[in-house]
Amino acid sequence: MLWLLLGTVAATVALSTVATSVVHCTASGCGGDTTKVALMGIYLGQALVAILAAQIISGEYSSGMIRTTLTAIPRRATVFAGKAVVLTGVVAVGGTVAVLGSVLAGRLTLPDLGDRTLSMSDGPTLRAVFGTVLYLILIGLLSLGTATAVRDSATSIGIVLGLLYIVPIVSLTIGDPHWQRLFQKFAPMNAGLAIQPPPTSLACPSAPGPASA
Repeated sequence: MLWLLLGTVAATVALSTVATSVVHCTASGCGGDTTKVALMGIYLGQALVAILAAQIISGEYSSGMIRTTLTAIPRRATVFAGKAVVLTGVVAVGGTVAVLGSVLAGRLTLPDLGDRTLSMSDGPTLRAVFGTVLYLILIGLLSLGTATAVRDSATSIGIVLGLLYIVPIVSLTIGDPHWQRLFQKFAPMNAGLAIQPPPTSLACPSAPGPASA
């Protein structure tokens, strides 16, 4: 479990570093929202969080240890609530390190643009940081709940990863705008990462248009 947690941190920070390193910046700014780019690693880190959460409960089902656990603590709700609390604490710590590491990597990689550089004193950036950690916790709880329901590690991981990565892709293939928006609304990744800043432009100003009469 520790290796999955460390892998989450490493993968998140690594992908975020790569993402920010390819951003083209000038004295006027960068193309795209730097906070969102700096947190790009979450798209990979969330998969490891889902795997970690599924292993917490599915491992006991596969080994039969769940019988021993339920014999010691007959109340299933208490057992699962305890696992959810432990998972929340673990993901909160690992997620915070991963997210802050990604932001730090972005600050070190991107050029100094004054108040546009990633800063924890910036309201939208702070909101994105806390929101992204919360998102990772919710993904972990979703995976834990799925693994508890299906009682199989591979199946539960497949379901959660499908919801995270396949549903958004499928929504793009739907021609009906109403159904497309509905799919996107209930896709965990689309809904959860809405806490991050919208893709506003920090690019250089475009060339001035013709003067009005």
